[in-house]
Amino acid sequence: MIIATVSLNQVWENKKANLLLCEEYIKEASHKSVELIIFPEMTLTGFSTNISLIAENEEKSETIAKFKELAETNKIAILFGIVINDSDKALNKSILIDNQGKILGDYAKIHPFSFSGEDTYFNAGNKLEIAKLNGYNIGLTICYDLRFPEVFSALSKDSDLVINIANWPKKRIKHWDALLKARAIENQLFIIGVNRIGKDANRLEYEESSKIYNANGEIVEYEVFKDMKVYKIEKQFTKSFKSKFNTVNDRKIKFYKGFM
Repeated sequence: MIIATVSLNQVWENKKANLLLCEEYIKEASHKSVELIIFPEMTLTGFSTNISLIAENEEKSETIAKFKELAETNKIAILFGIVINDSDKALNKSILIDNQGKILGDYAKIHPFSFSGEDTYFNAGNKLEIAKLNGYNIGLTICYDLRFPEVFSALSKDSDLVINIANWPKKRIKHWDALLKARAIENQLFIIGVNRIGKDANRLEYEESSKIYNANGEIVEYEVFKDMKVYKIEKQFTKSFKSKFNTVNDRKIKFYKGFM
């Protein structure tokens, strides 16, 4: 599968400006025969808790409608982040749309970042999500989820790769790198992390840190194209690696559950 990651420099709470940026990346990626393009968490707003301004009703979402249109027009699958209304609060979501404009995956972040007060404004998701695209089973996660290995262990049972979209600050970027690599090694699959760049209204700085790790914890090689990283991954790599050195088969899940 050919995948492009976009480390978007998100304009704070400006959906129109960010959408224009995304459109350009999508068009360029389609010319490169990219099958899936991935954008960071809360794609069109940056990480904001201004729910009254940024949240949308899922059934009437202009953002979802526009990404569906872009996917179908450019014949490319798109993964993006969005904030959706949910009773008294909201949900921080990751949505995967195929190249026909059909929603394949709809995931609500299970672990709101309580350290920053995200849980004050966002409800926690209550289910794992694995979507099927072009013969790949893709697990969906968002930012802070990365710190909870149980989620990735559960997803890895039926996934070929797991994607984490984020707004992960530069000051904790060593954690981001270490955790992405660890999640790939311990679950023996591809892990994709897509982070933003620039600076937000909270004065948090972000640096280019989007990457893909393979089952051996190695960074997958990529080509830089129009400020995107373009990767080609093959399921056969994971299958071959695990046939020679399989550790996930030795998990004792029932035993672990007895102590949790």
